[in-house]
Amino acid sequence: MFNPVKIKENLYWVGAIDWNLRSFHGFTYSTHTGTTYNSYLLVDEKVVLIDGVKENFFEEWYSRISKVIDPKRIDYFICNHVEMDHSGSIPRMMQALPKAKLVTNQRGKDALLKHFFMVSESIFTTENRQKVIAEGDFLAEWDFQIVKTGDTLNLGKRALRFIEAPMVHWPDSMFDYLEGEGILFSNDAFGQHYASSRRFDDEVSFDLIMDENAKYYANILWPLSSIILKKLDELKKMNIPINTILTSHGLSWRKYADKAIQSYYNWARGNAVSKVIIAYDTMYFSTEKMAQAILEGIISEGIPAKLYRLPISDIGDIIKKLLDAKGLLLGSSTVNNDILPTVAKFACEIKGLKPLNKIAGCFSSYGWAKDSAVKAMEADMKEAGIGLALPSISVKYVPSPDELKQCFEFGRKFALEVKKGFSYGSALEM
Repeated sequence: MFNPVKIKENLYWVGAIDWNLRSFHGFTYSTHTGTTYNSYLLVDEKVVLIDGVKENFFEEWYSRISKVIDPKRIDYFICNHVEMDHSGSIPRMMQALPKAKLVTNQRGKDALLKHFFMVSESIFTTENRQKVIAEGDFLAEWDFQIVKTGDTLNLGKRALRFIEAPMVHWPDSMFDYLEGEGILFSNDAFGQHYASSRRFDDEVSFDLIMDENAKYYANILWPLSSIILKKLDELKKMNIPINTILTSHGLSWRKYADKAIQSYYNWARGNAVSKVIIAYDTMYFSTEKMAQAILEGIISEGIPAKLYRLPISDIGDIIKKLLDAKGLLLGSSTVNNDILPTVAKFACEIKGLKPLNKIAGCFSSYGWAKDSAVKAMEADMKEAGIGLALPSISVKYVPSPDELKQCFEFGRKFALEVKKGFSYGSALEM
């Protein structure tokens, strides 16, 4: 029922499509269309299976492989990343591959042993379980082959070169490069959480795939930008042609691989354009009135801006829009001498992501706890590493016409500060 997709001669996509996934990483990342768990089968004198799938997609994965070759013929299974969406099916697969070596780096082996020592007893029958426990760690039966950067795996007519990529985005992450063919198996780099019946970038709208590419980077890889930049430079110094990038999620790159790499360079360097994201929440619409006046002030200076009320906006999408925006304005009503929980949640995400080369501003309304909300937001921005472009603004109760004029002026001045920022190319659509 599940068919593989031929990429080129003796190279197949054999992954799984998760059409129903709607969030990732503990509900922090919205996946509106689902995602894919991409796996690849390379058939040569030796047969290699590259990357795994989430545990509950084993049957789909196994079925696609079986349409190409008897899985018992597989010589190597490469685990480039131990996160459960890639490794969850490994125990069942290794049972089905009696002669396969499990190829990973030392960090990968350590993580696999930690993840699966007791957890994977569930794959055994009740009768087998006691025997497994009595004999010790069943994973000792897995035939590990440990590799490091520069090591190669000779398959016959082809060879794979391994490139460790620690913290892109787990300590064990690794790339594989197919020598002579310009194909990079990139695991979580350059991917997207996007489910589709298509497999490649040139089969969908370019704007669509770049938008999903941006969302993935912003929500998952952003805090690792300095590491990613070093890895990109390392790949460049290796002087290896890359004409195809086979990702572990979403669509792979065969037409726009150069643009995918360049986008990572832009984001890792913190390049930004002159635009502003305003994220806020309000109790009785005083803060919202302030936000709207601030927005008008920004627009008056010709700077594009977009307003997001946090309870009804998708945080993952806001973060994507912030990726190449120079300015962030954060607003909240005051409650319990603090900011609203919705704003606090968003601020928590920003503190973890630590966006590069941004400027911020804060605004609030209050009843009797003057400046407590703006002070809380200022502290959050400081922790996120984002400097304040202007002194914060706060209004007691409902903003008067004069105070709304002050908000307008606050937005206009913030726009002038944004104009001072460095811009590259055009912004992603607001």
